Amino acid sequence: MAKHSGFKQIESRYRKEVQRNLLARPGVHDFIVVLDRLKAGFNVPNILRSAEVFGGHEVQLIDIGIFDPAPAKGALRKIPACFPADFTGCHADLTERGYTLYLLVPDGELSLSNLTFEKKSAFVFGHEEFGPSFCPDDFPDITTVSIPQFGETESLNVSNAAAIVMFEYVRQHATPEQTEP
Repeated sequence: MAKHSGFKQIESRYRKEVQRNLLARPGVHDFIVVLDRLKAGFNVPNILRSAEVFGGHEVQLIDIGIFDPAPAKGALRKIPACFPADFTGCHADLTERGYTLYLLVPDGELSLSNLTFEKKSAFVFGHEEFGPSFCPDDFPDITTVSIPQFGETESLNVSNAAAIVMFEYVRQHATPEQTEP
């Protein structure tokens, strides 16, 4: 019974934050983060928090489900969130708006260290265990990108990878006024 009560509290908090999200405004940068069927727990709120902190334009959450927004520290009400039904619709929307899509994978065709992001960039992060919900070959316009790694562990945590990519985008595109403390 206590477990059910805890979920009800999380669901209530989530629904309130999603309602407040209607008032959210895009950040100062043109990047969009796409979370493609990530596990609803820990990583989603942390990525929302990073996207807001780095001034992202919006976050698209594909088939994420209800999650506890508390670890996002209010970011869900500050950065616009969209909830597309599937990746195909998300892809169509972003390409229509002129975004270049980058899929982060451990074995990407390009290394983050050798890449200049387009101003209108969308970063796609797939499920932590199973990867993206789509076959990348079906979307040849999407560039696969990897973050250089030198240790033996298979990959970075997705929320860490997202923060690194957003930081790199900001490093490349921030104006001098935006980099002043």
